[in-house]
This record gives sequence, C-alpha cells and structure tokens, in this order.
Amino acid sequence: MNPQVRGLADIAPLAPELLVVLGAFGLLMLDLFMDERRRIVTHVGAIVVLLAAACLVAAGTGGQGSVMHDMFIRDGIADVLKISLLVVSAVALGFAWTFMRERGLYKGELPILVLFATVGMMLLVSAGNLTMVYVGLELLALGSYALVAIDRDNALSSEAAMKYFVLGSLASGLLLFGMSLLYGATHSLDLATIHDLAGGLVGDDRVLMLTGVVFIVVGIAFKFGAAPFHMWLPDTYHGAPTPITLFIGSAPKLAAFGMTYRLLEAGLAPAGDQWHLLLAGLAALSLAIGNVVAIAQTNLKRMLAYSTISHVGFIFLGFAGGGAQGYAAAMFYAISYAIMATAAFGAIIMLSRHGFEADRIDDFKGLNARNPWMAGLVLCIMASLAGVPPFLGFWAKLAVLRAAIEGDMLWLAIVGIVFAVIGAFYYLRVMKVMYFDEPEGEPIQVRPGRPLQVVFSINAISLLVLGFAWSPVMAWCQRAFGI
Repeated sequence: MNPQVRGLADIAPLAPELLVVLGAFGLLMLDLFMDERRRIVTHVGAIVVLLAAACLVAAGTGGQGSVMHDMFIRDGIADVLKISLLVVSAVALGFAWTFMRERGLYKGELPILVLFATVGMMLLVSAGNLTMVYVGLELLALGSYALVAIDRDNALSSEAAMKYFVLGSLASGLLLFGMSLLYGATHSLDLATIHDLAGGLVGDDRVLMLTGVVFIVVGIAFKFGAAPFHMWLPDTYHGAPTPITLFIGSAPKLAAFGMTYRLLEAGLAPAGDQWHLLLAGLAALSLAIGNVVAIAQTNLKRMLAYSTISHVGFIFLGFAGGGAQGYAAAMFYAISYAIMATAAFGAIIMLSRHGFEADRIDDFKGLNARNPWMAGLVLCIMASLAGVPPFLGFWAKLAVLRAAIEGDMLWLAIVGIVFAVIGAFYYLRVMKVMYFDEPEGEPIQVRPGRPLQVVFSINAISLLVLGFAWSPVMAWCQRAFGI
C-alpha cells in the first residue's frame, strides 16, 4: 500500500506553494466584494503573498525534502529559483497597477492569474516526476495565455495571444510526446528512476529514449524561446501590455531553467552526450539569430524580444558545458537576466503614459537633456544587457563562457564572444539616442509615484552594485549545486 499523508509535517516542504495557492483563492473570493476603486487591496495582497512566500523559502520553513512519493522535490536548486521568481513576480505586479489602470485594462483576475502562474513555476522547478513537470508547465502556460490576452479589444494583443496559445500548445504537445516516449522506454514517470535506467537501455528501448530526448529538447527550446523555435516570442512581447511582457519575459525564464535541469540532468544525464550537442547547436543558432535580427528593430520591445533569444543562447552555453559548475553558471545567468529584463521593461513603463507607450527607440531621443537621472538608469540597464564591465551582465556572460570552455566547447565559446560583440551594437544605439540625439515631440515625463520610482531605481542601480558584488550571488548558485 502507498504511504498516506499523516499530518502537516508530511507536506511541510510544500508550505510556500500552499501559501500562494491559498492566497490566490482567498484573494479571488475577496475580489467578488471589491469595486474598481478598492481593487488595490487585492493587488497589494497578491504582492504581499508573493513576498511572504519568498520569505518562507529563504527562512527554510518546512525544510527541504521530497513529498508526494518523490513527485515534489525541494532542494537548494529549487529554493534559489523560487526566491528569485517570487521576487521578480512581485515586482512585475508592482509595475502593473498604474499602467493597466490608466488604460482601462485592469481586471480583478490579473493578480490572481499571476499567482497561479507563479505556483506553476514553483512546481516546475521542484518537479521530480514527469507528471509534475507537465502540471507545473500547463499551470504556468494557461495563466500566461490569459494575461497576454487581457486587452481583448486590441487587435495586436489578440493576435499576440493567439500566436502564443497556438505555438505554446504545440510546444506542450511535443514535450508531452517526448515524455510518453521516455515512459515507453523506461516504464517509469519518476525522473530518478529514469536516470537510473537510461544508461542501461539497449536496442529499441535506447532508440525510443533518444527520440524522446529530441522531442523534449525541442519542447524546452519552444518554452525558452530559443532559435529556431522563437516565432512566438517577438509578437507576444510586442503585442502584450508592457507589464505583462515584463512578467512573461523574466520569471518564466527561471522556471524554464529549472525544468531543463530537472528533465535533462536529473532525468537524462546518461544521455548527456546527445543532448549537450543539441543544446550547443540551439545556443549557436540563438546567439546568431537573436543578435543579428535585433539590430534591424526600431521597436524597443521587439528589440528586447530578439535580445532575449540571444540571452537564452548564453544560458544554453552553461548547460552545454555541463557539470555542476556549468549549471551554476547557467543559473547565475538566468537570475541575472531576470533582473535585467525586469529593469528594461520597467524603463518602458516608467516613461509611458496614456496614449504614449514609449516603446520605440526614437522615443528615447534626448532623454539625457530632459531627465539625466532616468537616462543614467537606462544606461545602466543597456550596459548590463550588453555585457559591459563592471555591470552584472558582464560577469554573467563571463561565467557561461568559462563553463563552455571547461566543457570542451571552445568553438561555442568563440561563437558566444563574437555575437556578444555584435549584440552590443543595438544596446549602444539606445545609449546614443539618449545622449547624442536632439529631443523630439512632447517632453518625456517619468511616471509619478514615489514607491514605483524607488523600486525601478533600485532595480536599475542593482545592476551596477551587483557588478561589483557578484561573487555572493554566484556562490549562492554554486552552493545550490554542492560546489
């Protein structure tokens, strides 16, 4: 007989997830009694729930361990990713309130959808079973589809949501098919069992497993937005309201990292020679396509979308290098990118107003002449994304390049260096229009609201501060992998 749950102690590692789920249902019921003016109560409540869950994880409440017959695993890797994605999700909600309200787009379900999507991410990074991977993935995906489509009367948003839904469903189907092939080869859904059996498979079972690996890697590439499976990403980033783009462009990348590690390393490490090469090829393609196409963009959100593809390539550099050091470097890069993406889309939100989205590069012309402080913050963001020392992005790139070299993939590291230099061009272009072009049109106004200005300033300045103090963050990631 299967062991039964005898008390709360048996599900204690699930405490952060339970808090977010209970908070989501509680706020959903509370929203029924809220009118438009008082909906800030549920919005702030959602932010408090996310930050409280992050505190539970950081404090070690519930302890580490596995529950639900090893379907859910809470370890150092999961804790690092959960703290990061919970904080990023809370910041995304903070940016959303005023922006969505002034455009008449705010709906009571917005913070609830973010909470459920966040629960999906938390389950994803703690998955010890193929079933849990798929449950977490779909919970994240369904919430994200609804968030992108929240501006129902906007043709651009509706088109973006439809593309996101169709291609996301295709990716989920490919991933599910790959999982079914793994189950057919190993007769198990447990990732630890699959890991133990994968190295001893021969004949048809091995062919079945390797075919499943290909489909799983393709599904992961779709979810990450890696080239050549990136078709949904630019249109989704461009069409969604900017706070929603901020959310789906930052926190889910951390969840995708967790999913990739659980599936490929925790489950399929014996087939590492095959999937390492697949990820190396995806990394090279992503670096090339993302950086080259981003140069041609005039819309800042689309430029950041294509730059996301190139940053996914850098994350894959760490995975391709392999080993605990490579995974720690990839995690460090994923966390660094989440901070940078939050700041980059936050800059667009801070400069936008009703009727002016501030999402074109030309909208930033002469920003230094009109608001030197804001121009300085955007400079920090673009310099970090470009990998200019001593900003955080430089150390993140250096870490994954080193991991690729140590993993005997010197050619891939060279590709990364070349395209990092090419990619610096479009970030430098934003700096150039801010500091050297004459202002055009109406004066740019920074969004009022002292709390939001403080949050954005801290976010942007942290990219410089962490550039000087990156070592503790890297050590945090290394400890998660037992280094």
